[in-house]
Amino acid sequence: MKTVRESAREVPVVAEVDVLVVGSGPGGLAAVLGAARAGVSTMLLERFGCLGGNITVVGVESLAWYRREGTVDCEGIGIELEQRAQAMGATSPEPQSKSEAINADMFKYVADKLVEESGVTPLLHATAIDAVMAGDEIQGVVIHSKSGRGAILAKRIVDASGDADVVHYCGAPYRKTPKEKMLPVTVMFSVAGVDRTRFLDYVAANPVKYKDWGLNWDTEKGGKEDELFSPYLERPFQQARAAGVIPQGLKSIGGTWSTISDAGEATYLNMIHLTGFDGTDVWDLTRSEIEGRYQALQAIKALNHFAPGFEKAKLRTYGMTVGVRDTRKIEGRYNLTADDVRNQARFTDSIGIFPEFIDGYGVLVLPTTGRYYEIPYGALVPRKVENLLVAGRCIAGDEISHASIRSMMCCAVTGQGAGVAAALSIKDNVKVRDVNIGRLQAELKKQGVRIH
Repeated sequence: MKTVRESAREVPVVAEVDVLVVGSGPGGLAAVLGAARAGVSTMLLERFGCLGGNITVVGVESLAWYRREGTVDCEGIGIELEQRAQAMGATSPEPQSKSEAINADMFKYVADKLVEESGVTPLLHATAIDAVMAGDEIQGVVIHSKSGRGAILAKRIVDASGDADVVHYCGAPYRKTPKEKMLPVTVMFSVAGVDRTRFLDYVAANPVKYKDWGLNWDTEKGGKEDELFSPYLERPFQQARAAGVIPQGLKSIGGTWSTISDAGEATYLNMIHLTGFDGTDVWDLTRSEIEGRYQALQAIKALNHFAPGFEKAKLRTYGMTVGVRDTRKIEGRYNLTADDVRNQARFTDSIGIFPEFIDGYGVLVLPTTGRYYEIPYGALVPRKVENLLVAGRCIAGDEISHASIRSMMCCAVTGQGAGVAAALSIKDNVKVRDVNIGRLQAELKKQGVRIH
């Protein structure tokens, strides 16, 4: 590969802080709020112009669409995000579950207020591009922004980037699923001009249940959710392909709807599933954004023809960025397994619980019977680097455990655990791997987390 030499340079230190959190999705928000509430100075770094991650920049409406009557759910900041959004008028009832669908644009302001109230310093439009290392200790990150390059120094860092970017820059070990086996990426979109009553009448006359969900995807289900209602659409796209309205070979269109407002806006159409794209490859990201936008328009065309109520629907918005489900996963002190999430694992170093919810790699299990597993602190601790913790979908685990912990609400559980642990390690002057688990669990309980 042809290369050029980049000149060595000194960059200004733009900030120094106790705990720096990189990435502001549900995991990053929970991490920085948890650390701030534990009494240390905090900073939140975000590459986009708003906080919220998948909620705001991708447009994923529900933190907890898995929640049913019999679900034993997690507790803590994740639930607070949902409840605070509801209290600020930023939600509507989610159609298939006991949860709230979140207004992506309003949540930008909700997140602003939560961060402001907790005394967190946010920095938007800035991307971490390297790690500041001293031996095996991370001491900060190098950032790039419109203001140029700079460095943020921190006593502890939480990598909530979703892609384990900071772990990668540190040279710490991680694994990555082969691209051809990665979970699909998605361009979310919304439309205006829907006849809400007409569409909901169509749904009622043509009910879809989870046993119908992804029949062409060879999906293994738990069985207990088969008869539950699902806001899943496949028939209009089958009809559109058969009639030549959209290309016959376009099999990646089909998925779910959520909020249909009284004004005729369908604000969360999760209907484009593109496989064979790696979210850490900028060329793949470029191609998936372009292909996703094309396929969204094809989906709207199919809905115009074959989904009653959508006859006059037109594109309203695309998500600000493609939604990525699956990239790097760290090698941790402990690696979660399929057996852990499917058989109610219990851990002495638990930092929170999460329902038995699995969605990915050909498996769908909804938590309808009260089963749950515990998440160990060890899965947040990367190997071979000090002062660094990880939160969100890139914590340590295998494919099936990833299909559970990637849920935004679970990301918040791991985020709060990481943020509080980072703060306590500073207060107790110990390495993050040596945090006193009893102290950590006590502080998490104080912050409203269910540990066991």
